[in-house]
Amino acid sequence: MAEIKDKFDPELRRSIKNTSQAAIIPIGSIEQHGPHLPISTDSDIVTEVSKRIAEKRRFQLIPTITYGVSFEHAPFFNLSIKGSTLRYVVSDLCASLLENKIKTIFIINGHHGNLKSLKNIDSKIKRLANNKLKVFLFSYWHFTKREFDHAGFVETSLMLAISKNVKMNKVKKGLITDGMSKQEIKKLGRLATQSFPKVTKNGVWGDPTKATKKDGQKILAEIVKNLGKKCQTCLTESRS
Repeated sequence: MAEIKDKFDPELRRSIKNTSQAAIIPIGSIEQHGPHLPISTDSDIVTEVSKRIAEKRRFQLIPTITYGVSFEHAPFFNLSIKGSTLRYVVSDLCASLLENKIKTIFIINGHHGNLKSLKNIDSKIKRLANNKLKVFLFSYWHFTKREFDHAGFVETSLMLAISKNVKMNKVKKGLITDGMSKQEIKKLGRLATQSFPKVTKNGVWGDPTKATKKDGQKILAEIVKNLGKKCQTCLTESRS
């Protein structure tokens, strides 16, 4: 297994010492995802994506940071941390991994609200580590051709593919942007970063009513393939 939490100290230290190791830090959130998806959705999906990449590429998988910056979802339920807290935690984990001789780290983000807090954190951490550490930041939804959403078709399909904790009998359409201009959608996106419920009403961006497990499996495979290749390319180039 690629999950570092399941390993034992002597063997783990030997494997790190004997091979050039890379690690993945997944970051999610705990927040509302409409009436049909659990509040752990972002953390669940990014954990599964990271686990599959780690297993295929033989990376170490660090336990997911399950809390993110989700204040924009209030008054709907969210358990949020400050952006500064998230940056400190990620920076400290990277420093600790370096102390343990892991010098390449992939930070995989699973929540849009984390983007502002994580901006340029890869280059900042590298500077703090005096360039002894290589850090790469990716948001997994950038690696599918599908237009992403929040508790809509894509996220609901992904959850159907990885979890039994989906209540399709409670699914409802949310904000539908079909027919809107890019400018209108962009404006709504900016408003959603301040108050997601004001824009979506029921906390759903998109139409999850036609989501299926089969579609989720296809989207998941696409993300894992594309993001895995990107990580491998970064790893190869950083060692050349």
